Amino acid sequence: MMSYKAGSFDVIVIGAGHAGCESALAAARMGCSTLLMTINLDMVAFMPCNPSVGGPAKGHVVREIDALGGEMGRNIDQTFIQMRMLNTGKGPAVHALRAQADKILYQKKMKETIESTPNLSLRQGMVEELIVEMGVCRGVVTKTGAIYEAKAVVLTTGTYLRGKVIIGELMYESGPNNQQPSLSLAKCLKDLGFELVRFKTGTPPRVHGDTIDFSKTEIQPGDDKVKYFSYETKSMEIEQLPCWLTYTSSETHSIIESNLHRAPMFSGVIEGTGPRYCPSIEDKIVRFADKPKHQIFLEPEGRDTKEYYVQGLSTSMPEDVQLDILRSIPGLERVEMMRTGYAIEYDAMVPTQLKPTLETKLIQGLFTAGQINGTSGYEEAAGQGLMAGINAACLVLQRKPVVLDRSDAYIGVMIDDLVTKGTNEPYRLLTSRAEYRLLLRHDNADLRLTEIGYSIGLITQSRFDSFITKKKLVEEEIKRLRTTKARPDVATQAMLERQSSVKLVNSVDWVSILRRPEISIHNVFEVCPSPFLLNEEEMEQVEIQIKYEGYIDKQLLHVERLKKMERKLIPSTLVYDAVHGLSNEAKQKLKLIMPLSVGQASRISGVTPADLSILLVYMESMRQRVAANE
Repeated sequence: MMSYKAGSFDVIVIGAGHAGCESALAAARMGCSTLLMTINLDMVAFMPCNPSVGGPAKGHVVREIDALGGEMGRNIDQTFIQMRMLNTGKGPAVHALRAQADKILYQKKMKETIESTPNLSLRQGMVEELIVEMGVCRGVVTKTGAIYEAKAVVLTTGTYLRGKVIIGELMYESGPNNQQPSLSLAKCLKDLGFELVRFKTGTPPRVHGDTIDFSKTEIQPGDDKVKYFSYETKSMEIEQLPCWLTYTSSETHSIIESNLHRAPMFSGVIEGTGPRYCPSIEDKIVRFADKPKHQIFLEPEGRDTKEYYVQGLSTSMPEDVQLDILRSIPGLERVEMMRTGYAIEYDAMVPTQLKPTLETKLIQGLFTAGQINGTSGYEEAAGQGLMAGINAACLVLQRKPVVLDRSDAYIGVMIDDLVTKGTNEPYRLLTSRAEYRLLLRHDNADLRLTEIGYSIGLITQSRFDSFITKKKLVEEEIKRLRTTKARPDVATQAMLERQSSVKLVNSVDWVSILRRPEISIHNVFEVCPSPFLLNEEEMEQVEIQIKYEGYIDKQLLHVERLKKMERKLIPSTLVYDAVHGLSNEAKQKLKLIMPLSVGQASRISGVTPADLSILLVYMESMRQRVAANE
C-alpha cells in the first residue's frame, strides 16, 4: 500500500475513550496542535460497561480531574440522570459522589467539546504502526497508509489491543461492543521490545425496561439535594431517574452451578487475568458459596432508551444460560435480553516500563494511559489520560513535567502504584490504597490541585480568581471562629441543649464548640453567624478543617517526613550491581524500576529498609567523590 504524509502535529493521541479524550483536550488546551485518532467516531467517550461515573476513590479522581482542568466532571454534571453521595454515614475521607449517566448524551457532549476545542483535530482511522527513530517516537502510520508526524504520541487503546470477545463456547476477535479490534499495533509494540500481558474484563447483559416487574424490586432514588463533580457547576435543573435493587435467588445459583462446565471462566477458555474487585456472577457463586443471594442493581442507560444495565451480573456464560439466569431473579421473570453479556481479553502494557510521567522508558516521546496500563474503570483511565496529555504537552513545550505525589491526589497514588509496583491483574483504585485518605478528600480536591492546573494553563483566570476568593473566605472564617468567644448566654446554652451537648460553664472559642461531634457549622451559625456569606461548599470546608485538624496535622507531619525521602534523588548514572551489600532481589527490582528517588525505591516490593540504608550510604559516597573531583 502506498504511504503518504497526511499531517504534522505536536501531540497525537491514539484512542478516544475516557483516557484519550482527557489526554487530547489537555494537550490542545495547553497550546499544542493535537490529533485525536479513533477507530470509530461514533464511539468517542463510549461507556462499554457500567453507565456511571464516580464511587469510592473513583469519585475522588473525577473531582481531581476537574480541579486540574480536565473535562470528565463537567461532562457528567451535564449528562447525569441520577446523583448520589455515598458513605455519608462515615467520615469525610470516604464520602464519594456517584452519578448514573445518560450514556448516549455523555458521548454526544464530550464529542461536541472535542470538536469545538481549538488546536484539536478529531479523525477516524486505525493506527497500525508507530514511527520510531533512534529511540524517539516520531509519529504514526494508519491502515490506509496515512503518515502523521508528531513530537509526542499518547497510546490510550483501552481493551482494543488484540481484543477477543468470549460468550460461552463462542470466541471472536473484537473490541468492546462489537467494534474492530486493533491487531497490528499490538505486534508493533512487541516488536519494539515492550512486554505485554493478557488481561480480561467483562460486562453484564442489558434488558428491556418494559419487561421488568419493578414492584418486586426496591427503588434507589437519587439525592434530594444534589452535589456536583465540577467546581464550575452551580446548579442543574434535571429530573432524576431511579435505579432499582433486586437479588439473585437460589434458582439463580442452581442454574449457574449446573452450567459451570460451559463457563469460559472455568473451562480454561479464558486465559487473561480478570479484575479481582469486579468478578463475574459465576465467579461470585463459586467463591462465595455460603452466600444465599447477591445484590443486583437495575440501572437505566439513558432517558431516551428502554435499555437497563444489570449491575452485578457480569458474565461470559452462553447466551441461553444468561437468559435463564436473568429470569430466575425477582422482577426479571419475564425479562427480554437486549444485549448479551460477554468477557473480553486484551493486551496491556506492563506498567513498570513507564516513568512517573507515563512516558515509556524504552521510547522517548511515547506515553501510555488507561486500560493499556493495566487499570480498570473510566475514572482511572481519565485520570491517567489527563496526566499523560499534560506531560506530552510539557515535553513538546520544553516545560518541567507534572508528577503528582501520593499525598497530592488519588491520581498520584494510582500512577505511583502502577509504575513502582506494577500489577498482575486489572488495577482498581480503592480508598484503602491511599496512606493519606484524610488529606485526599472529595471536598478539597480544588485546594490540593487547582494551583497546579492554573500554572500549566488548564484553569482559567476567572476560575482561579474564584478559587482564591473561596480559599481566603475559608481561612478568614476559621480565624474568626478561633478568636471569637462562645459565652454561656441564653442563646448558646439553648443551642447546645437542642443538640444534646454539654452546656458551657466558662467562655471558650467557637472552634472548641465546633469540634464537638454533635455540633455542626449550621448550629454554630445559629448563634454566631458569619459575616462572610459563605456558601454550602465553603461552610463544609470550614467544618471539616476544624473538626479533623488534629488528624490532618498528624498526616501532614508524616507527609513531610516522606517528602524528604522523595527529595533524595537517585543519580541516573548509579549502577546497582556496584552497590555491595544490596540483596540480589533488591538489585533486580531496582534495575527494573529505575526509581527516581529514595522515596520511590522504598515502595518497591522486595526492597528492604536494610537495602535502603546501604543505598543511602553508597549515594553519599558518590556525592563525596564527585565533590572531591570538583
